[in-house]
Amino acid sequence: MAVACRKATGQDIDTLYEIIQGYAAQGIMLPRSRDTLEAQIDTFVVAVIEDRLVGCGSLTRLGQDLVEIRSLGVTPGYKGQGIGNALVDFLLAEAKKQDIPKVMALTYEVKFFERNGFTVVPKEIFPEKVWRDCIHCKKQNCCDETAVLKRVD
Repeated sequence: MAVACRKATGQDIDTLYEIIQGYAAQGIMLPRSRDTLEAQIDTFVVAVIEDRLVGCGSLTRLGQDLVEIRSLGVTPGYKGQGIGNALVDFLLAEAKKQDIPKVMALTYEVKFFERNGFTVVPKEIFPEKVWRDCIHCKKQNCCDETAVLKRVD
């Protein structure tokens, strides 16, 4: 089955919400409301197999030269088929198209990101992330995610 990635549209919001809430319920992704998804739909991409939305991710600008991959997830039953890799490739191409040289993520799936060319780095090198998002997170003082970074320039 061929995976096609594309920019998300308003018609994708319900499925995006379901995918993200599934991960949020496991405590491995921040939840996003439907209103938030609607407001940020232009930052999301989706993976589609045979007209079925099977994965998603977003690219959020944190600074002049830095974006973050967020809300990267694959529908249960479709994991291990290269969908996550396809989404990351698409998001990296988007960052390059926007002339943003650094792409970071906070993740529990370090090996996945390393296979995609990212390097583990200290979280502290991203004050943009800390002051924008981490100050509102319940795990702020006990964050168990790992920061990864890739340059695309």
